[in-house]
Amino acid sequence: MKSLKIKLTFIEPILGTSPANEDIYREYVGSKAPDAPGIEDEVAALGADCVAEKAMTVFPRDAEGRPFLYDYQIKGFFKDTCGGYRKVKGSHSEKIKAYKKEIDKLIFASPRQIVFENVGVIRECQRPLRAATPQGERVSLAISEEIPAGATVTFVITLLSDEHEAAVREWLNYGALSGIGQWRNSGKGRFIWEELL
Repeated sequence: MKSLKIKLTFIEPILGTSPANEDIYREYVGSKAPDAPGIEDEVAALGADCVAEKAMTVFPRDAEGRPFLYDYQIKGFFKDTCGGYRKVKGSHSEKIKAYKKEIDKLIFASPRQIVFENVGVIRECQRPLRAATPQGERVSLAISEEIPAGATVTFVITLLSDEHEAAVREWLNYGALSGIGQWRNSGKGRFIWEELL
C-alpha cells in the first residue's frame, strides 16, 4: 500500500458539476449514489442560495462556504482517463483488466471534500449545448459556476496495490490535456500536478 500527496494547479478554468436545484440533485443524482445516507450531506453542501438558478451547475460548499470537489470526482477522472488510455499501445492503462472495478476497489482519494485554494473570483460560464435528436438539431444554453485558472486542490491518493502507481501518474499527466469537471472537451478543468512530500 502506498499514499501519494498530490497538488493540482488548474491551468484552465474549471466548471461546477452539481445541479443548483436541490430537488434535481436529490431525485436524479442521489438515486444513483451508492451511499444513500450521504445524499443529504451532498444536498446540504449545495446551499440554499443555489436553488434560485435551476438550470445552473455549481460547486458544493463546505461549512465555511469554500467550494470543493468530492473524492469520487477524482476517481471519475481516473476512470475516464484510463478508459481512453487503454487504446494507447504501451501505456500502463492498457494492461489493467476490468479497469473500473480496479479503480473503484483499489485506488482511493481523500479527504471526502477536496477544498479549492487560491480561488479568486468565481464567475459564470454560459455556453450552447447542441444535440442531435430524432426531432432534429436542438440547442440549449448551459450555465455553470467557473473557478478561474490558478486555483489549486490538494489531496491524498491511496493505492492498495503498488502496481497501479505508474498508471495513476500517467492519468495525472493526462490532466494537462483533458481535465476535471464539465466541458472538458473544450479544455476546461485542465491541470498540472506535483507530488508533495
